[in-house]
Amino acid sequence: MECTQQKNLAQCTCTYEPCSRKGKCCECIAYHRAHGELPGCLFPPEVERTYDRSIRRFVQVYSSRSRTF
Repeated sequence: MECTQQKNLAQCTCTYEPCSRKGKCCECIAYHRAHGELPGCLFPPEVERTYDRSIRRFVQVYSSRSRTF
């Protein structure tokens, strides 16, 4: 499978500039998973900028939002 890094970069919301995994979603997911985290793109912008990528923070953010399912 061919990497679509350039296409992915257009949608990447990660604000950590020296990141070598930008646009390489499979590497990003593997890295954060190995550290017990989630990638920044799964968080709202104001939370992503804090660099708290913990699963605890993810659950906290989305469990406190009103549900409109």
